[in-house]
Order: sequence, then C-alpha cells, then structure tokens
Amino acid sequence: MREPTVYVNGLFMRQSNAKISILDRGFCYGDGLFETIRVNKGKIFCLEKHIERLFDSMPQVLIDLPMTRLELAKVVKETLARNKLKNAIVRLAVTRGNTQSNIQIDYETPPTLVVNIRPFTPLPKAVYKKGIRIMLFQERANLTNGIRQRLKSCNYLSNILLKEISDKKNFMEGVVVDPDFGVTEGTTSNIFIVEKGQLKTPPLSPYVLAGITRQVVIDIARDNKIPFLEGQITKEELLNADEVFITSSGIEIVPVTQVDSNPIANKKPGILTGFIHDEFLKCVEAESKSC
Repeated sequence: MREPTVYVNGLFMRQSNAKISILDRGFCYGDGLFETIRVNKGKIFCLEKHIERLFDSMPQVLIDLPMTRLELAKVVKETLARNKLKNAIVRLAVTRGNTQSNIQIDYETPPTLVVNIRPFTPLPKAVYKKGIRIMLFQERANLTNGIRQRLKSCNYLSNILLKEISDKKNFMEGVVVDPDFGVTEGTTSNIFIVEKGQLKTPPLSPYVLAGITRQVVIDIARDNKIPFLEGQITKEELLNADEVFITSSGIEIVPVTQVDSNPIANKKPGILTGFIHDEFLKCVEAESKSC
C-alpha cells in the first residue's frame, strides 16, 4: 500500500517522515482547531465552507495563520492530488505552534499547519437501512470561559469520553441533553427531528457546532419547501418524534431508530429522512461533477 503524503508547515513529505515538536501546543494542551472534510470521486465536498468556518474560528481563539483562504485551499487540493485518492477524508489542523513551557500565548510563535488524508471507509449500508441507536447524556453541555462548543477545537476530551461510554454500551452515538438548553448535539454529529412533517434542529449556540452537513440539510429543506425550524428540542420531543437523524461530514445523514431504550416511531428510518439523504447525495454528486 502506498504511504500517504502529508503537508506539515510548508512541506510535503511521507507520513513516516512527518514530525511535530513535543512542545507544540496542540500536543501539550489541545490548543488548536481542525476540520474534517469529505472527498467524493476525487472532489472535495464543501471545501470553501470548511475553510470559511476555520477562518471564522481562528480569531476567536487568537490564532493567526499567515495564509489566505485561497492558499490554504490550494494546499489541501495539492495534498489530495499527491495521495491519488478518489474517496477520502481530509483532516486539516491548525495549532498555536510551540509553547515556552507555560500556557501564556506567545504571539511571535508561528502556528503549526498539518493536512493529512486517509481513505474513506463508509458505514455499512445496513446502517442507513435499519438506523442506529443513540444514548442520551443528561448533563451540562461543555462550556468554559473563552471557548465554545461551536468551535471545532482540537481539545476533544469531553467528546472522546462520551463516545467511549456510548460505544461500550453498544450505542453508535451519544447526545448531550442540557438541563437549560435541551438537546444540543452528538459527540461527532448534529441532530435533527421530524414532528408532523416539520424538520427541526437545535439552534446554533455556544453548545452547538455549525456543522457543514447540518447547513446542507437546512438548505435542502428550504429548497424543497420542507417546513423547517431551528428551535430548542426537549428530551420529550426527541423521544416522541416521528423521525430522528444525525449528520456529519463522515457519516452524511444517518437515521436514528432508538434513543436509549425508547424506539422512534416504528423503529424504521423515516420517509423524510430518506428523502433528505437522497437529496444530500445528489448535492455531493453535483459538486463532484462541477469541480
């Protein structure tokens, strides 16, 4: 198997030769941001939207990448071309660079930029036909002074631990239900419900990531005149929904047929969920052809 080519701080190299300093703040503190991007038939889906989100997020965490959006897009495309992959996942990470042994920010230190690509492994088709089980975590959504969940931060410890708990209990995803804000999001996904033909998802907030696939779904709903609402979702609404599905770049649109021990509707993926997934695949295909 061909060894992957990666990009690290201005250089393309074999993955086995790639090195990051042990003083890098991404390693020491999870001090950075990342994007996960889908490649379909050799074309990068929604690359501009991912880069826009990254550039919107960097000022919020006081990281200044000395590169334009266009330059970064060229780096991503060149990394993909060197790997010769048609169906892949791009991971783009920016950290604050090396630390000087304390957490104080050194604005003279250049950031670290890494782009790596791996083959895309799709979920089994049975997942989309039968749906998945998700687990609820009833606790405060992750929020600390200075950082918001809506930033795609390299500090993913909370998500990792919740995902591990749900995995060990044979649930595919874990979703946080905040006592004040209701259903927020999954460890790696956004969530939608369908109530009496209306599509609904939690609004963007400090607790909800502005997912790229989430926005594509919203655009699909509007383009097809599907009733849509961004609004708080209670646990009771979720459990009594006609349909539930989750979204992310890596899994697309996945139907949920059970929440904790509660079946959703008749425990079969819903009609609207299937329609939206079909329309999403058309969007991916159309962008692949137009690139």
